[in-house]
Amino acid sequence: MNGAANVTTNMSFVDSYRKFMERNSDPRTENWMLMSGPGPLLTILATYLYFCTSVGPRYMRDRKPYDLKNTIIAYNISQIFMSIFLVYEGLVSGWWGDYNFSCQPVDYSDNPKATRMAAAVWWYFMAKVIELLDTIFFVLRKKNRQISFLHLYHHFMMPICAWIGVKFLPGGHGTLLGVINSFIHIIMYTYYLISGLGPQYQKFLWWKKHVTTLQLIQFCIIFYHNFSVLFCECNYPKFINFLLTVNAGLFLYMFGNFYYRNYMKGNANVKKEIKEAQQEITANGKTKEC
Repeated sequence: MNGAANVTTNMSFVDSYRKFMERNSDPRTENWMLMSGPGPLLTILATYLYFCTSVGPRYMRDRKPYDLKNTIIAYNISQIFMSIFLVYEGLVSGWWGDYNFSCQPVDYSDNPKATRMAAAVWWYFMAKVIELLDTIFFVLRKKNRQISFLHLYHHFMMPICAWIGVKFLPGGHGTLLGVINSFIHIIMYTYYLISGLGPQYQKFLWWKKHVTTLQLIQFCIIFYHNFSVLFCECNYPKFINFLLTVNAGLFLYMFGNFYYRNYMKGNANVKKEIKEAQQEITANGKTKEC
């Protein structure tokens, strides 16, 4: 009896899932790469986490770091051009004069601009999948200290959010996130590109902390942009606005904590060490005079 009940429950779940997908999926994107269902993406993400937290570090334990300088330079250049493309497509497809910042429903029609925005959302999703290479490069170069919880959470969640966008909402209010995020990535990957060219270019990287500042501003805008819609009439799913608001709030907290630990608390510790060193020098000077 229990076996029959379990089979019935499983079939009911599968049937509910199928109906949900049929009712809510955008038919324009269902045949695009990785969009048949959540399975392919979840498999990629599970493999990514397993490699970066277990298999990769164990594989590299007794090996020298790989020299990936040229590979990473090419990767960073490609990411810069991809981000420029995404900003351009997002603006041309809607946010440069057509979309309403206060409330923008999704256009599910075959209007050229609507389908162009849907394609831009898919390209954004693919960019988030490709960005998983950031962590893989860290593992292969034995830079495991840079693989923080914030780093893994960010790279794990962004493809999921983007996949939901392509599958159900390839356009409308939530796409401002992609435009802003891609703009930040132009600056961020430019920084990575310069830093990867060699120590002689370190003098040009004085603006490192400002990249994190821009990321914080990004999450503030996304938080407000989605939070404000929760309290007005808008033909855009409130649940998605809520999720984007919560996610932006989490990122704001984690990146804010990162900023404090690295640029505020760190500077305070440096100043304290300098002051203590000066006091020691002064004390030593007085001792000699005596």
